[in-house]
Amino acid sequence: MPLMNRRVLLRFLLSSPIIPTQALLGCRQAEPHGPFPAAEPPDVGRAVDLITRPGDAITVFDFEPVARQKLSPAHFTYLSMGVGDELTLKANREGFSKVQLQPRRLVDVRNVDTSSQLLGTPLPVPVVLAPVGSQRAYHAQGELATARAAKRTGSLQILSMGSSASIEDVAAARNAPLWYQLYASRQWLVTRQFLKQAEAAHCPVVVVTVDIVGTPTGRERIERFRRPDNPECQPCHKSVSDTALRSMTRFANAAGLDPGLWYSQSMMIDWNMVDRLRDATSMKLVVKGVLSADDAYRCVEHGVDGIIVSTHGGRAEDHGLSAIEALPAVVSAVAGRVPVLVDSGFRRGTDVFKALALGASAVCIGRPYLWGLAAFGEEGVEVVVTLLRREFETSMRQMGAPTLRDIGSAFVHGGHAF
Repeated sequence: MPLMNRRVLLRFLLSSPIIPTQALLGCRQAEPHGPFPAAEPPDVGRAVDLITRPGDAITVFDFEPVARQKLSPAHFTYLSMGVGDELTLKANREGFSKVQLQPRRLVDVRNVDTSSQLLGTPLPVPVVLAPVGSQRAYHAQGELATARAAKRTGSLQILSMGSSASIEDVAAARNAPLWYQLYASRQWLVTRQFLKQAEAAHCPVVVVTVDIVGTPTGRERIERFRRPDNPECQPCHKSVSDTALRSMTRFANAAGLDPGLWYSQSMMIDWNMVDRLRDATSMKLVVKGVLSADDAYRCVEHGVDGIIVSTHGGRAEDHGLSAIEALPAVVSAVAGRVPVLVDSGFRRGTDVFKALALGASAVCIGRPYLWGLAAFGEEGVEVVVTLLRREFETSMRQMGAPTLRDIGSAFVHGGHAF
């Protein structure tokens, strides 16, 4: 029997209420007052060996220590950090513990269906690969490896404007349409050029990120590192947006402007930009970074096609509000008129179920697939997505929800949260 099948079978048998665990392990049950109390098994606190291949992972968390080992301290710091005191970073995980699920019993869940459609894009499972720039900082193949994994799993990939590979090359590796993430600038010629590139690559959706206001601040942990300007460092940091930024800086210098101030103010957009983007492209428009009901309502008024509730993974502002806590108010304000996605802090299949029960159409993951990318490249990303899908299917069975249409607020204890 292959090793992976043996592992799956053993986990099943160990979790079975029918077969005593002690019989499987060939040991007798400890006495009530024996050396290892029942509440604390003997391996608690024992150092766990790092996995050496993706198939050995049991949860997505198994990839994080491998990524830490393989990446330089600066790159792992950038991957793992938040801003300020990192209250938002912590809140994104803690928020899930505040949502309690209430299962339904005796439902036929022999066959569960995790598929759906999102703005015309088919999803085999409601888990989307969030936009993350400069992925060659984590693996030599960067976004291309992610795209190949997305192809193998059928996952939707949102490509960052800060990609270290061209949109054309990533689309070719994915062999299917990408969604394109954009940081809009008041310098319309620059913004329009990025829109044209996305349109030429047949992207059906542009995702404009609105939670970075001006130049990013508060990234104190990474500021303790200094990126040396040397040939070894350049390949992983070169990106499409870096090239545009250098061009804008040269323009500001030529015009006698302060490049830093000019660039920062260029990135401070308002609702007029949403209208301009909507009118300038045939792509559907999704706004990412919404956390309030008022902003969600205004998004619909301004004709957007979708919303992503997001705290930027705790990397934008240290307000301490988790995305999962902000989700219900946004869903209520939208009232089903446009789909609502959510990201920030998703690590478990139960996290995905909770988001859908609170009204989300899908969730986006960032750090988990980057752990997989840094640890094992394309195959690591593929296994991360596979594990989350497997956990989500298990959650659907345990909760008594055979299809995504069955998942709703009735599964949230009390019918609501927060």
